[in-house]
Amino acid sequence: MWVRSTVVYRTSFVLMTLGNFAMTALDFAAVAIIFGHTRVLGGFTLTETAFLYGSSGVALGLADLAVGSMDGLGRRVRDGTMDTLLVRPVPVFAQAAADRFALRRLGRITQAAVVLGWSMTRLHVAWTAVNVLLVPVMLLSGAGIFAAVFTTGAAFQFWATDAAEVQNSFTYGGNALTQYPPTVFAKDLVRGATFVVPLAFVNWMPALHILGRDNPLRLPGWVDFCSPLVALAVCALAGLAWRAGLRSYRSTGS
Repeated sequence: MWVRSTVVYRTSFVLMTLGNFAMTALDFAAVAIIFGHTRVLGGFTLTETAFLYGSSGVALGLADLAVGSMDGLGRRVRDGTMDTLLVRPVPVFAQAAADRFALRRLGRITQAAVVLGWSMTRLHVAWTAVNVLLVPVMLLSGAGIFAAVFTTGAAFQFWATDAAEVQNSFTYGGNALTQYPPTVFAKDLVRGATFVVPLAFVNWMPALHILGRDNPLRLPGWVDFCSPLVALAVCALAGLAWRAGLRSYRSTGS
């Protein structure tokens, strides 16, 4: 329904998508400005940083397209319209994820994919079968991790009723974090992004293997391949949090 309502006004859809593309492109413009004053950032070149930027952006874009609408769940909890989702013969999670589905978010994915493709053509790495396969695995696993964070944040809103900005700090904030090399951040922050909220597995860990870089935390090499397992684990935890939040829901009584 939301897709059909979007494409009815084709010019508006194209302009909104292009606007989304341009707004996200400003993030990479900031990266380019930094490299206008230095050749390396934390030991990473512009091309290597663009690879991190693109992979993180595609992963977030896929998750945002699929479940990004869940950040508005707090509004439904506050005004009681969550009740309408409960009485329909469709899973509540599917309804919340599809609510106000925004096809214009394809602009974010496209912009990040362009940067990622450009960087891959300029990287001086050995594109072995393992490295080639690791790229789509990294993107899908990263999307799963971001989707789990979206879902956990939505579940938290059952109790907080207005925690969209808290959720955004880990989703869009996590994207801003993983756009840059891990070597520019304090090790305590990198540890937190690895062992607490595992955003490092969105792209840092697999990208370090592809780029032939050492792990800043001195972790063993097999950790670089753990993104799919981490994505499955955090998705399972997010599912438990969602069920717990849904069971705790008490209507407004209005």
